Amino acid sequence: MSAGGGTKAILAALGANAGIAAAKFVGYAITGSSSMLAEAVHSVADTANQGLLLLGGRTAKRRATPDHPFGYGRDRYFYSFIVALMLFTLGSVFAIYEGIHKLEEPEALTSPIVAVVILVVAIGLEGLSFRTAVHESRPLKGSLSWWQFIRQAKVPELPVVLLEDTGALIGLVLALGGVGLTVLTGDPVWDAVGTLCIGTLLGVIAIILIIEMKSLLIGEGAAAPVLSRIVGELEGGAAVERVIHIKTLYLGPEELMVAAKLGFTPGLAIEGVATAIDEAEARIRAAVPEARVIYLEPDLDRSSVTPAS
Repeated sequence: MSAGGGTKAILAALGANAGIAAAKFVGYAITGSSSMLAEAVHSVADTANQGLLLLGGRTAKRRATPDHPFGYGRDRYFYSFIVALMLFTLGSVFAIYEGIHKLEEPEALTSPIVAVVILVVAIGLEGLSFRTAVHESRPLKGSLSWWQFIRQAKVPELPVVLLEDTGALIGLVLALGGVGLTVLTGDPVWDAVGTLCIGTLLGVIAIILIIEMKSLLIGEGAAAPVLSRIVGELEGGAAVERVIHIKTLYLGPEELMVAAKLGFTPGLAIEGVATAIDEAEARIRAAVPEARVIYLEPDLDRSSVTPAS
């Protein structure tokens, strides 16, 4: 569900951004608006970003190899991290540079109504893309707030598209405000101010994405509710006295590794231990389907052993 939903949201954003980018460049050529240019470059960056997300989804499906025995699931994290860097460099840095340039050398707008029409149409198209991303994210979000979903989601594509679309919508409103104030006041400085605001906004979004994608890329474990569920399933067997030690790690958005040391009932035969481990693995996979790689080590629970006097 998450992979398919992510792909649908990416394709919706890709189509919207490609068309919007072309329209914005035409608008910039006609009006000379720096806000329009900043938004055009922003849309180009977003279009390239959607392509990178699709590439990451494709390369992540490669089979495991001796050099990469756990597969390539983290490719999706890597390409999402690249997306965040591109959003910062192509989007934020360029917009801030263009805004400063226009502040130093203001230029009057020509045919501003063209910019207004293009921006309004772009808001509508970005709204459709944002609506698709929200719809596809709801099943994964559950009871979490949207901010919690972005912070905790292990599937990187949907948070990336959500933040990109949010930034695009707000950026379009800022560009519209810059152009509108320039028309009302006759002062082109407002267009430059709108451009600087767009650059700052994209910078904030890019930094949030960089932090989140870096965390996923270097390795995150299961969230507390998922970890509690796993521990509960491990300790649910009659032969397991308690979980002595456990570590989890996401090998990809939909593949969780579980490694645990279990305290078994003293005196249990080897056959009983093997059966108990098999049953514990089955319980975990039923409760947490993404737990696909499981390593369980039997041990004695020495904390319950009374030392000899």
